[in-house]
Amino acid sequence: MTGRIHSFESFGTVDGPGIRFVIFFQGCPLRCKYCHNPDTWSFNGGTEYDVNYVVNEAMKYKSYIANGGITCTGGEPTGQIDFLIEILKEFKSRGVHTAVDTSGVFFNPEDEDLMKKYAELIKYTDLFLLDIKHIDNKEHLELTAKPNTNILQFAKYLSDNGKDMWIRHVLVPGITDNDDYLRQTSDFIKTLKTVKKIEVLPYHTMGVVKYEKLSIPYRLQGVEAPSKERVLNAKEILEVSNYK
Repeated sequence: MTGRIHSFESFGTVDGPGIRFVIFFQGCPLRCKYCHNPDTWSFNGGTEYDVNYVVNEAMKYKSYIANGGITCTGGEPTGQIDFLIEILKEFKSRGVHTAVDTSGVFFNPEDEDLMKKYAELIKYTDLFLLDIKHIDNKEHLELTAKPNTNILQFAKYLSDNGKDMWIRHVLVPGITDNDDYLRQTSDFIKTLKTVKKIEVLPYHTMGVVKYEKLSIPYRLQGVEAPSKERVLNAKEILEVSNYK
């Protein structure tokens, strides 16, 4: 089986516990205004690899990732869910810790065939890094061009099935840096039983150069990173310290 990969990172330290080999899948249906990887959006981009190539590439670093593992991110890895599952199976057969960084955007409990695939996905994934982009559905549409209904359903699905997750939330001034929305996000997270960590990720502009190269308008022009005080405020409202 083959799939499209954007790139690899051999020494990742921010995408799950320990040192990790990070696999960036190609393709994403979201158009987050703050996305710093617009080069991963197209499902026709990247390079086509088979499962064995991807696994063997990671296992070159097995001594480094022995106390960490591998993380599949993107783009949106569940956009190539069959390929993703096969990769995870191979790593689990080698005793490697597996993590999937996802927005949950493709989750659809009304699709029986897809739900069978998600049952396979969670079987071979030790940890999910789940991005909650915005708790308000209307604001989520404005921010990402997609609703958040199925994303929140996916979080519940992981919780109900006993799957560990880290919640990630990007703090953007004027968009997600809002105390009311942060409280709503906190209330939702408290309904989940398997959250092990909450990460507040301050908005940054390091991806702007990619937009320029791709001739894509950058829609948050002029928005600056949140202050340390606002980041601390978000962490307090989300009760980050309770999940360490």
